[in-house]
Amino acid sequence: MKLNNKYYVLRHGEALSNVKNIVSCWPEKFENSLTKNGISQIKIVAQELRNKNINLVLASDLLRTKQTAEISGNILGIKPEYDKRLREIDFGILNGGLASDFEKYFKNYLERIDKATPEGENYKDVFKRVADFFKEINNKYKDKNILIISHQAPLFLLEGYMRGFSIEQTIENFPEEKMLRNGELRGLN
Repeated sequence: MKLNNKYYVLRHGEALSNVKNIVSCWPEKFENSLTKNGISQIKIVAQELRNKNINLVLASDLLRTKQTAEISGNILGIKPEYDKRLREIDFGILNGGLASDFEKYFKNYLERIDKATPEGENYKDVFKRVADFFKEINNKYKDKNILIISHQAPLFLLEGYMRGFSIEQTIENFPEEKMLRNGELRGLN
């Protein structure tokens, strides 16, 4: 796939859910805001972004990513735009519950391709929506520097899609230790 723009991805800063080891998606079950550490992480990253000539900030509409986008946007002088296709994977009935309960539901990452928690999404679902998002923005904009702010699962699946990987190849190429950490920025091309 020809990339018509320069893309950067940023995982939201540390949020309450990260500190409390809770999974959180839409609809948000509690005010899952950035922590003081998360705010600090994003202020530092946004300063790094100043020399990247960012033209557009696109983000998930969940609170922690909106706060990340607002901090970044204020420093860059850009009003963020929000897209629900960048939301965290839907944890279904486990939304707002312990991350350990979600982890126990799956034997491994490959199982997440087709299996979802009850009323939730699997990786195929997330891959499709981030691919739809990416195809749209890649066709809509030309020669822009675009910052995409989202969550761990959508971002690693998006990166795999942009590199032309299948979901299986994405999982193989992005084991957990290579996935974006809170407040981590990565250039994709």
